[in-house]
Amino acid sequence: MKCYRLAAVLGLAGLAVSAQADCVYPDQDVQVPDGTTATQDEMIDTQKAVKAYMADMEAYLDCLKEEHNAAMAEIGEEDDEAAAKRQAMFTKRHDAAVDQMHLLGARFNAQVRAYKGQSE
Repeated sequence: MKCYRLAAVLGLAGLAVSAQADCVYPDQDVQVPDGTTATQDEMIDTQKAVKAYMADMEAYLDCLKEEHNAAMAEIGEEDDEAAAKRQAMFTKRHDAAVDQMHLLGARFNAQVRAYKGQSE
């Protein structure tokens, strides 16, 4: 009997997680080389990786927006408090993702400047 309850609880928990896990945050596995010692091939490979990460993040942001719009439609106009909480959660997730994009872009651009400086 306990096994069935545990399985039911785990099953419901899994459904709740999968309902919230539609938008998958991209891995930021981009290693930015030191521009003062990097080769041209390393910088080009990193540029490609940064562009791919940015595209993945744009897809993530689109997904967040779609998820948010669906949740807001489900909440409706009746529950202002739930709508405000949902909006705040969306804003935090969106802004955190954009901040990460800016950080990676700034880190890469700093190393591009360092790379260009080594050839002068």
